[in-house]
Amino acid sequence: MPRKCKLNPAAAGAAQTCAGRRQEGLLRMADKRKRNIIIFDTTLRDGEQAPGAGLTGSEKLEIAQQLVRLGVDVIEAGFPISSPGDFQAVQLIARRVSGATICGLARSLHKDIDTAAEALQAARRQRIHVFLATSKIHMKYKLKKAEAEIVKLAVQAVSYARQFTDDVQFSPEDASRTEPDFLFRVVEAVIKAGAATVNIPDTVGYAQPDEFGALIGALCDKVPNINRAVIAVHCHNDLGLAVANSLAAVKNGAGQVECTINGIGERAGNAALEELVLSLNTRADAFPGIATAIRTREIYKTSRLVSKLTGFVVPPNKAIVGGNAFRHESGIHQDGVLKERRTYEIIRPEDVGFTGENLVLGKHSGRHALAQRLREMGFDLPEEQLQNAFGRFKALADKKKEVFEEDLVSIVEEQLQELPLVWRLESVEFCGGTHIQPRATVRLRKQNKAVSAQSSGDGPVDACYRAVEKTIKVNAALLEYAIQAATAGKDAMGVVTVKLGIAGQEISGRGTSTDIIEASVKAYLNAINRHLCRCAAKQRVCL
Repeated sequence: MPRKCKLNPAAAGAAQTCAGRRQEGLLRMADKRKRNIIIFDTTLRDGEQAPGAGLTGSEKLEIAQQLVRLGVDVIEAGFPISSPGDFQAVQLIARRVSGATICGLARSLHKDIDTAAEALQAARRQRIHVFLATSKIHMKYKLKKAEAEIVKLAVQAVSYARQFTDDVQFSPEDASRTEPDFLFRVVEAVIKAGAATVNIPDTVGYAQPDEFGALIGALCDKVPNINRAVIAVHCHNDLGLAVANSLAAVKNGAGQVECTINGIGERAGNAALEELVLSLNTRADAFPGIATAIRTREIYKTSRLVSKLTGFVVPPNKAIVGGNAFRHESGIHQDGVLKERRTYEIIRPEDVGFTGENLVLGKHSGRHALAQRLREMGFDLPEEQLQNAFGRFKALADKKKEVFEEDLVSIVEEQLQELPLVWRLESVEFCGGTHIQPRATVRLRKQNKAVSAQSSGDGPVDACYRAVEKTIKVNAALLEYAIQAATAGKDAMGVVTVKLGIAGQEISGRGTSTDIIEASVKAYLNAINRHLCRCAAKQRVCL
């Protein structure tokens, strides 16, 4: 790992005086062997902590398998001690996923570490990630412990975790607000105890890029045994600087970056994997000799899958994976792109798997043609899922003149979602108008029993939701409702996303249909089914 000039991260001027020599160091790096940055994905742990982003075990497994196809090096599958469901999900991923290191989070407590080790036991490559807060504010108000005790607990936790695996990672929580000298002391001690990776979190997104880069450079200089461990970083996006801080850390010696798909996570989220990787790739001149193992053509599909299963819609203006990321409306821009795409596109859409091709399939297309096109798109479905997808495709083709690639992605995503359907929608009827109070009749099925209810409301969607509540007898508050078109045209597939408040929890749901009312009811039922599955996993009655 290249050494940086000596500096004090607490002194703002020091980073500026060293800027010239740092740039020289980066240029020298270009002449050396490539430095591969480890991509540590925490979508299934920190990403799932975002309110309303709860995932079932099978959904976590599906995402983990896609992360392997994406080329992620380490998958943080969950926090096993936090709940039986999380333990089972980590255990399932450890058993079923190969091609990446599987990691479990643990506090610096023996019971946490024991539980993580048990959940990870079947993994071919496993890592235990222990953490302990080190900033003054956390030590005083949360832990109520002195510095010497913190160092002792951290060392004990790493030493204990080493009994289960050689791959132990330690995180001094709130490192960016920790006194530098104390941080150096903790890092040196845990490396001596056997930590192979030391992660430096900007836990509350407080750092600025120059400060954070200087801190990583100082760790390289001030910690005598730093060459025995990989320096990792975990940056939050409270001030919108998670990716910028992560990139600054890479420039200054970090060998691993923790991130999430679409940047989801606690509060304002984490560093977005797609933004980080494409920054490194697109600006190779600014990051000479630095590379990752990410297969960028899998990025768009991974983004869509995470959005679908968490219920978090990707904003149109989101970098790299947003719907408008490769669309041009300005006449000047359109003219430039037609003449030479590089005038206004620094990333080729196909490099991230965003093709935007029209799919020339219709109601006369056969099952074989559909299967072939899905394989070209990267979807190799098992026989049962392919048959279900074909049925949905034929039903959609009867309604639409043209079926687009985005329509197929929506169909396939529903097949990949293995959420047990406690309640299924059989039919929905509604009426209303300017001077007519909207009324709806919803017919649902639970196993072999079909039930229906009728209700009125402020609009057709509200009337449908009230009818569902009568049928299921669930007390749910609609917190968020959003609708967007998956494709262009009057017959476009509508994608509805909702967030419900049920039993003190926020649950997201998503539904698709060419009929937005039907899509709305599907989204509502999807959220309720998620809630019921969570309750079943916890073996308690919630309704």
